[in-house]
Amino acid sequence: MQRRTICASSSGRPEVGDRALTLASPADAADTAAFASRLLRLDEAAVIRLQQRDDGLVGLWGTTGFEVLATRAVFGSLTPADVVCDARLLADSAGAGNLAIDPGFALDSAWRGALPPQTGYQQIDDVPLRTVVDLAQRGAGLAREPVGGHGPVTGLLDQVVLEVSDGQTSVGIALRTLFALTGMGFARDKSGRSISESSALHDIAADEPVRVRASATWIRLDARFGAVYQRRGDQFAVTVL
Repeated sequence: MQRRTICASSSGRPEVGDRALTLASPADAADTAAFASRLLRLDEAAVIRLQQRDDGLVGLWGTTGFEVLATRAVFGSLTPADVVCDARLLADSAGAGNLAIDPGFALDSAWRGALPPQTGYQQIDDVPLRTVVDLAQRGAGLAREPVGGHGPVTGLLDQVVLEVSDGQTSVGIALRTLFALTGMGFARDKSGRSISESSALHDIAADEPVRVRASATWIRLDARFGAVYQRRGDQFAVTVL
């Protein structure tokens, strides 16, 4: 495997080799660092998959530790167009403000499965962010409760806690998906602060939506600062929190 090198040209702009993530601005570097850092809080051995998109953005993808995919996009360019790299490396380099980042050795074997398609999703409905956060907070409370002295509720993460329908198509959203959405910092309150277990619901704008879309194989939840993807299936049981 080859690693690319970075050096300064006579113009002062970085020159990159065969593996390069070049971010467009310091804001994109900060967004990249935040995504990688959040992912590492959920999974300390996380890897990130980078993918060049047709719209000029670079998609950042992670598996979150909840078996749910998380993604956001930044402005930049990527060579080659699909790279799997260490999340810690990306967090440190982007966090230092670097715009030209060496993604290091390829870690393709650490990523299992294909990414969801970018298109082909049907709009199901918008759910108030307050509802999503309320369910996530109540679920977190249940997860901390012992049951018969044998630990938290078995299979709680797999429980469908939210049913969304457009009148013809219905999808069930598992608690693990809501945990991933809030854990990645994609949901914010009215002051721009990340949502946590202690966040007050009245601090969240009443009209702030989480958009629910679905394809034949994926359920996609879009919040203001990113999206999470849950595979569709009927393996979950419905629970009302």
